[in-house]
Amino acid sequence: MGVDLESISEATSGAIGSLLSTTILYPLDTCKTKYQAEVQAHGQRKYRNLSDVLWEAVSTGQVLSLYQGLGTKNLQSFIAQFVYFYGYSYFKRLYLENSGSKSIGTKVNLILAAGAGACTAIVTQPLDTASSRMQTSAFGKSKGLWKTLTEGTLSDAFDGLGISLLLTSNPAIQYTVFDQLKQRLLKQKLKKADHDSSPVVLSAFTAFLLGAISKSIATFLTYPAIRCKVMIQAADPEDDDDDDKTKRAQSKSRKTVSGVVSAIWRREGILGFFKGLDAQITKTVLSSALLLMIKEKITATTWVLILAIRRSLLRRNGRLKNV
Repeated sequence: MGVDLESISEATSGAIGSLLSTTILYPLDTCKTKYQAEVQAHGQRKYRNLSDVLWEAVSTGQVLSLYQGLGTKNLQSFIAQFVYFYGYSYFKRLYLENSGSKSIGTKVNLILAAGAGACTAIVTQPLDTASSRMQTSAFGKSKGLWKTLTEGTLSDAFDGLGISLLLTSNPAIQYTVFDQLKQRLLKQKLKKADHDSSPVVLSAFTAFLLGAISKSIATFLTYPAIRCKVMIQAADPEDDDDDDKTKRAQSKSRKTVSGVVSAIWRREGILGFFKGLDAQITKTVLSSALLLMIKEKITATTWVLILAIRRSLLRRNGRLKNV
């Protein structure tokens, strides 16, 4: 089987869109992650709202620390989106070729998207864990990627993998809703368009709006699992005295799904599972909407560049054979 150029084009444009959206919104992501990672203890909490995290960075002169872990996050985001979009596009093409169908139903779309998401989670989990630890470290005390990855065991690098696999339903829901809404709009535009007109595509605003709607639905449905994952991956305290070492050991023993669920339930009640939902929706909706908007706009250009590179390579190979 040859190289699937269309899938590579989809993956490349999706990865570039992810890289740009992640960089633009990273300070908000850092504030959101630190806010989610905190669990209320004895009726007290350090951050009462998202702005408290931002104010801490400003008041301590650590504004640039809002970008701690950006390189790792970008690397993880780029690889994750490339793997996801390639897998999603490839699985769809494979299904259509083998089934003989001309379209993909909602149920099959969900299964294909979940499969692509599972592959993505397994490949990028160590980077995802490292970026969460770097974001939730005290401002100005974040460690480098290599030190973060190697400070624990191999299994520590895969903290939260179980929930990550569960959360494959998030992008599965998101992209399925987006694709279904997109296809309906394109069909309506195609009926109104003339046969000689330019190809029918989504406008930037429409792609942004569909991305926002689809991600809002997915985020609301999966948020309790999202918060549990952040707590499992959060950095431990960095103090060196014996009492704090004991606390860190106890904290690590609680970094399981059942442990964080129990902690949230006992200290914050059922509403604790939705703490930071507004921040999560704000960040993820903007990020996903930007990603999909950028992807829609650069997919055609990426496809042309890939074809040009392929044509150039074929010509070069032909010349070498003639020598």
